[in-house]
Amino acid sequence: MKTHKSTSKRFRVTGTGKLMRTRQGKSHFRRNRSGRLLADLPEMHEVDATQVKRIQKLAPYLDKK
Repeated sequence: MKTHKSTSKRFRVTGTGKLMRTRQGKSHFRRNRSGRLLADLPEMHEVDATQVKRIQKLAPYLDKK
């Protein structure tokens, strides 16, 4: 089964198996945001449990890196 390439670039799997994503809004209209907000943006966040199954279907080999 093929991996959906944009999905594989947007998500990472931690060592404990959690599916992580980056926060949105990191580049577009960046100048309008405060420095404090921009400092928090690069943090990775855990994907909601309702979306995990969908992402695993799109990228079945994501956790096998």
